[in-house]
Amino acid sequence: MKKMLSLVLAAGLSVGTLAACSGDKEASKETDSGKDWTGTITVWDGPRWPDDKDNKFHWMEAKIKEFEAEHKGVKVELVQVPWAELPNKLGVSIAGKSWPDIAPVDISGSAVSIDQIDQGVLESVDDLYTKEELKDFYPNALDAYKYDGKLYGIPNSMTVHTMLLNLDLFKERNVEPPKNGEWTWDEFLDTAEKLTFDRDGDGKTDVYGFSTYILPGYYEAWPFFYIDGGSPLSKDMKKFTFNDPKAVDAIQRLADLKLKDKVSPESSGGADVGGTFQAWANAQQRTVAMQPWATWAIGAAQGKYPTNFAVANYPTGKSGKPVTIGGVGGWTMFHQEDAGKKMMVGEFMKFINTTDEQFEMATKYGTFPARISTADKDPYKDNPQMARAQEMSSQVVMLPRHPEWKKIDEAIQTELQLVFNGEKTAKQAMDEAQKKVDELLK
Repeated sequence: MKKMLSLVLAAGLSVGTLAACSGDKEASKETDSGKDWTGTITVWDGPRWPDDKDNKFHWMEAKIKEFEAEHKGVKVELVQVPWAELPNKLGVSIAGKSWPDIAPVDISGSAVSIDQIDQGVLESVDDLYTKEELKDFYPNALDAYKYDGKLYGIPNSMTVHTMLLNLDLFKERNVEPPKNGEWTWDEFLDTAEKLTFDRDGDGKTDVYGFSTYILPGYYEAWPFFYIDGGSPLSKDMKKFTFNDPKAVDAIQRLADLKLKDKVSPESSGGADVGGTFQAWANAQQRTVAMQPWATWAIGAAQGKYPTNFAVANYPTGKSGKPVTIGGVGGWTMFHQEDAGKKMMVGEFMKFINTTDEQFEMATKYGTFPARISTADKDPYKDNPQMARAQEMSSQVVMLPRHPEWKKIDEAIQTELQLVFNGEKTAKQAMDEAQKKVDELLK
């Protein structure tokens, strides 16, 4: 376990960011001692794994009750926000100087936001853990939250993006899944064609071989764009390179799964994250056989949406090597005026990020732990699908960790959506994206 997780980190996970926000609450008692501070802490979080009542915020709600019971006079207010809405809400909140006390960093290809650090809205948390305590975190998990020598958050989980295959649909069409989860682009396309069919005989396609979505801050589709050796920026992050043929050809091929090959539904390439997942996982639908997802989806397919599925690599392209993208989820603290409150906010961050809490996150939410002590508890010893996902950790490539990455990402993803809508070719779209990105790289 420890060795496999080290592979994730050796790949150097560092990525763009998502976060969440809410209005700040004034403390009822200002003090330099966190132990004596009383008042309200505002925490925003996205939905995680459901309980038997389909409550996806039960874990955080339970931790809040425990913390409040141990800290009399402290109230923790939880604000629930869908993950896809968090970036925009946080941006509005920062603009209005009403940021939260604590916000999560979405695991889907994310790390701490350098842009937010430069804006001065994130607190350094260098004093939150001792040097000895920090040794329990994988070094590169911490690196995803470091900037200019300081720590601006704490990691709680890691992920890689994988291809998930609905084996019942494979069986229905008498199609063999890729051996050992490894395949070329041509083999992937051939499989997608065989899994696209008219089930009820009315002359219309009912089931498609593949689908995905395109949305700023999310990267399930992006490993496809890397398979020929392409990347969004040059290694020195001074030049836009997604309009290079290595990237453009790969982008166009993926869009053409819908536009020309007709093995993807009309919704493919849109921004409907939930609808895309439901089409693969919901037993009442199951209209798509293959989709790429971060590892949280493995937990969902083993839990709320029981699915007979396999985990596979992204197909290989001209580079001859499979690639994927990873992310590091965690927590960030926003700017605090009161030293006592800052200490209490830090205590809550540590409270929800222990070895045991990361173990629960790993086993229930389908993520890799950021703590070595959690990995040593071997959370995936009875989970072959998560174990298979771990094998992909050595394939991880980095997203550029540029201070303007959020804006760069938005410029690229907006143009990518036009490609998947058939409004532009990949070359036209990426040439247009370059005009916007070049301004940000100056």
